[in-house]
Amino acid sequence: MLLSLYQILQILLSAAQWIIIIQAILSWLVAFNVINTYNEVIRSVLIALDRLTEPLYRPIRKIMPDLGALDLSPLVVLLVIYILRSVILPNIFTPLLIG
Repeated sequence: MLLSLYQILQILLSAAQWIIIIQAILSWLVAFNVINTYNEVIRSVLIALDRLTEPLYRPIRKIMPDLGALDLSPLVVLLVIYILRSVILPNIFTPLLIG
């Protein structure tokens, strides 16, 4: 039971990590006019990714200072996900699974 919960949390964090990476790359491509936002499919993908990532970014944007056009909140969220996946979750679940 605990192993399944651990694996589900790892999968969810990995999916969130990839969603953030894909959203960041697409936002760069839009900013440099590589991707045309007039395309309905591209626009719907961008809107969906924004709706998925905005709840993760909002608390961090409230804390971090405004840096103008530079948004570091995806980097902070990726750092938090990395810490959760590699430090916190193993330290919580390893003693429970072994003991």
